Parts: sequence; structure tokens; C-alpha cells
Amino acid sequence: MKVLALDNLQKVGIDVFVKEGIEVDVKGKMNPQELAAVIDNYDGVVVRGATKATAEVFEKVGRTKVIGRAGSGTDNIDKAAATKKGVVVMNTPGGNTVTTAEHAIAMMMALARQIPQATASMKEGKWEKNRFMGTEITDKVLGVVGMGNIGKVVAERGLGLKMVVLGYDPYVSREDMARLGVEYAPLDELYRRSDFITFHTPLTPETKNMVNAAALEKMKKGVYLINCARGALINEADLLAGLESGKIRGAALDVFPVEPPLPDTPYFRHPNVILTPHLGASTTEAQEKVAVLIAEQICDFLKKGTIRNSVNFPSVSAELLPILKPYLELGEKLGAFHGQMLDAPVKELKVEYVGEVGKLSTAPVTISILKGLLQYQTEEVNLVNARMVAEERGVKVTETTVARAEDFTSLVRVRVVTEKGESSVAGTVFGIASRVVRINLFPIEADLCGGILMLQNLDVPGVVGRVGTFLGEKGINIGGLQLGRMKVGGTAVSLISVDNPVPEPVLKQLSKLPNITAAKYLTF
Repeated sequence: MKVLALDNLQKVGIDVFVKEGIEVDVKGKMNPQELAAVIDNYDGVVVRGATKATAEVFEKVGRTKVIGRAGSGTDNIDKAAATKKGVVVMNTPGGNTVTTAEHAIAMMMALARQIPQATASMKEGKWEKNRFMGTEITDKVLGVVGMGNIGKVVAERGLGLKMVVLGYDPYVSREDMARLGVEYAPLDELYRRSDFITFHTPLTPETKNMVNAAALEKMKKGVYLINCARGALINEADLLAGLESGKIRGAALDVFPVEPPLPDTPYFRHPNVILTPHLGASTTEAQEKVAVLIAEQICDFLKKGTIRNSVNFPSVSAELLPILKPYLELGEKLGAFHGQMLDAPVKELKVEYVGEVGKLSTAPVTISILKGLLQYQTEEVNLVNARMVAEERGVKVTETTVARAEDFTSLVRVRVVTEKGESSVAGTVFGIASRVVRINLFPIEADLCGGILMLQNLDVPGVVGRVGTFLGEKGINIGGLQLGRMKVGGTAVSLISVDNPVPEPVLKQLSKLPNITAAKYLTF
């Protein structure tokens, strides 16, 4: 296996690959055209922030399985294009936590005491002691917008500096904040009460330009703003207007909507703005940490199949993988069963996890089901892009878990809805072997492997013997046979394992035999 490490990845990261026996080519920054020309010579790629992996990079990918960002942000990777080609995108969300939080605190301190401005004045030979009157931060109110890993560290540091800390995050409970000593506040209240506001949220359609004229109107006059998260959280025109009106007393920015920003950006010239060139993660310790982390993650993925910190596929730990793997195989087979039986587009997929399996991380199993199902409708589906393909095709996916066990300790039931109706198949795992145990209402127990002839027939004497004779005459050997019925003399279903493919003309002849109502050849 071979990996391409770009953007001058630290040597400690390179050493991880070498130790694991993975060949690694070390390069500097590449432009998209250069990377596109060589990417498929490698099983994996590591980038930092300089190289842009655009859609063009992934167009002809076949070999590459993973691209990793040594850092938390993945804005420089076209995740949709990577996902479509089945490339796992990983990052190292925890590696920059402390260093980015410390940078935000440093920016706050610099704002409060105007340290950069005073430094510049001194270097010009001036002694303007009365010009740079600062403000204490003790007992001031610090509003932390976004209480994820970085936000929590900022809040802890703020409390250590004897500040009153307010927190806002729709995905973090009041109880979690209270355990840290942080007071939960709705966003409008946080804006109204805070002397300093620091932002630590991802960039989403909801958070883009969240600091705008309307938000500023809710803030204290003379508020200080710190942004070490994403540049586009703040509307630049409204920021300048707030600075000029005095509503904003000072702003400290480490990130910008476009990086590097234009040097003539208007608010750059404002005396109460301090700027750093995206230095949040720029410490020796942090860069070495993320280099080691991303190298370890990629090695584990390439050598063991373990997925950690993926932004486009559910993470599967090394401990869980052996337990989950039989269910991943079962899921793909159940999906494939439906995919080969259907003759109409899928409208909805319903997956039910019954019993012990429902306690596991089932998201990867659902993806395996989707992959198995959709591979018969498009050649471009894989485990990484299965959900994307389903969304593009308008397939509604629902997942439920049921604690009570039925006839089996664990059961995975897959229902597929088309315009022609609903069909169902259920399976379980015995040891590490996956079995189908119900087809619609028919109880049955069979392995889904190799070639299988599925028949529906009237439950009358002589059907099995007649089918066996017919297949023998066609030179098709039977390897196994499983039958299922709901009642004697009703309708029955048969799964016949065969050693030879069953051609379409033979299927048509078979379906015309007495008491046979349907015949289908499936492969697994």
C-alpha cells in the first residue's frame, strides 16, 4: 500500500506510515491539476490546509480509498465528489482543540489590552501610554457560541480567569454546561449580556453570516468579538459598520471568508481590529499531534478496515468492527436480495433492528443495506456514497430499533416500498454466518451465498422432484434446498442453491412447470 503526504506533513506523521510498512511519498503543496494527475497511484492521501482537493481531483479515482485532513476543517476537500467516488474523508477533530481554544483566549486578552496596537506604536518610536487604555476581563461576561470541544475549553479557561461564562449551543444540554460551571443562555440573551463573544461553531447554512446587522443590534454597545472558527460566520460589511458606529469596540479575527483575504479589505484598516493568518492550530505541539493522529487513522483504515473520524461515513472502532462485520455482510445481502427481486424504482427503505443488534451502532449496517439494494439500479453506488445516491433518487430511509426479541436474539428486517407494493426480508447472524429467516410472510432458513434459484409454488406433492429432474436435465447441479410455507396446501417458497448459473431461457421454462408461479435466479 502507498500513501501520498502533502503540505509538508510533520516527520512524526511520516514515521507512523513507515513503522506500519506503508510506503509514503512526501510532497509539498499541489494544485488540483497536479493532484488529479497522480492521486490514483495511491491508496490514501494526507493534506493539511494548503492543497485543495477539488471535484476535479476525484474524477478518475479508482484505487484511492481515503483522504485525510491533518486538522479539523475539511473545507479544502470536496466531500461530495469524494463521497461519490467512494473515498472516505477523515479529519482529526480533537487534535487542534486546546491550541485553537488558547488562541481565542490570547486574542481576547490582546483585544482587552490593545497589545498589537501598542506594539506597533512602540516600534514607530512612540510612547502613547494614555492612548491605549485597556479593560479588565475579571468579572466580565464571556459569551461562548458553540459549546463543542473547542468551545468547552474556551469556557473552562474563561472561568479560570474569573469571568462569568454564558454558553449557547442547540446540541449541548443545559446539564452538560452546568457541570462545567457555564450558564446556558439563549442566543439573544447571550448577545444582550456578553462583554466578549467568541464563536466556535461549524459553518452551515444556519450559521453563515450569523453575526449581521440584526444580531449586532441585540448586543451591548462596546462589545468585543473574537472569531477563530470560520470566517463566513461574520458578515464583513456589517462588521465594519458596527466598528465605525462604536457598537463593536474591538474585533479579533483569525479566520476569513476567503483565505488569504484581499489585503485591501476595508475593515483591516480599522484601528480596533486585530488579525492573525489562521493561526488557531499553528503550534508545534498541535501540528505534530494531528500528523500522528491522521497517519494512525489512515493506517488503521487501510490495514484493518477501522473507520475513525470520518466526515462522510459512520465511524467504526477497531473493537466494534469484529462484532459488526457479520451484520454488515448480512445487511448487504438482504439489500441485494431486494435489489434483484424488484422491477420498479424504490420509494422507501424501512430497516428494523430487533433485539441485541439494536444496541450496536447500526448506521453502517443501514448503509450496507442501501449499497446492496441500489447496486442493481446503478453501477456508481458504494458504501461511502450509498446514502447520497439514495437521496438523489428520492429514496426515503427510516430506521427503527425494537428492544424485544422475537424468535431470534437479533433480527434485521428490511422492507422495501415501490409503486407496486411492499416486500420484506429478514435475516440474522449465527456465529459469524448470515442467514435469511423470513421472506415476506414465509418462514425459511438459508444461507445467501453463491447462486440461488428462488421459486414460488403451490404446496402440492411432486413439485420438488419435478424441479430437481428438470434442473438435472439442464446440467444444473443442486447444492442445497430450503423450503418455507405458511400452511399445508397453500403457497410455498423455495431457495435452491445451485452450482451453475441458470440462464434466462431456462428460468422461463422452469416457471411454466406445473404448480410453479414464479422463478428468479439470484447471486450473492
